[in-house]
Amino acid sequence: MIRNFLFALAVFLLLCSSASAQVSCQDDGAFTRCNNGQSFQRDGAFIRDNRGNSWSQDGAFIRGSDGTNYQRDGAFTKDNHGNSWWQNGNFTRGSNGTSCYRDGAFTHCN
Repeated sequence: MIRNFLFALAVFLLLCSSASAQVSCQDDGAFTRCNNGQSFQRDGAFIRDNRGNSWSQDGAFIRGSDGTNYQRDGAFTKDNHGNSWWQNGNFTRGSNGTSCYRDGAFTHCN
């Protein structure tokens, strides 16, 4: 469950940063690598990216080193900056109009 939740966080971060670009990522266990050069590494309840950011999970909350906090409530996730996401199966949609689709180990966002 933690792995899926943290992978979902990686998708949410891509949704925030890729509003005008298509991004694809591959999840291969503890690592998620994206075609935009960003990568994520999971270690228990922690996740780090290759840009110096980190996040930690405590139940339904994720706290980021940049001050962004995420809270998950069922299919919805929101942050403390007014962004929100809705997940339905393999689809995730962000309040900024960006969407992602997960196909096995791959996730594609536009």
